[in-house]
Amino acid sequence: MTSPYISIIMPVYKSEKYLRKSVEAVLSQSFKDFELLLVDDCSPDNSGRICDEFAEKDSRIKVVHLPENGGVSNARNTAMTMVNGEYLCFLDSDDYFDS
Repeated sequence: MTSPYISIIMPVYKSEKYLRKSVEAVLSQSFKDFELLLVDDCSPDNSGRICDEFAEKDSRIKVVHLPENGGVSNARNTAMTMVNGEYLCFLDSDDYFDS
């Protein structure tokens, strides 16, 4: 299996209202050669569970559950050590890509 072309890092914290729309926007793109790293920054809502649900359905999605809240920079830096893509992209969990 070859490495993905793009790695997308999405820190997740208290975003259960927006998370599904954001992840679905990534998955619905015509470009499919990517991995999506969802970094649950010890979110107190259902965001972590939603991340796991998406990862169970799509092998391009990886979930990291941080043991304590460290903020968006820590979440991004942690994920940057795990990416496999040639290029790196950041997306916030309350944002989405247009088609």
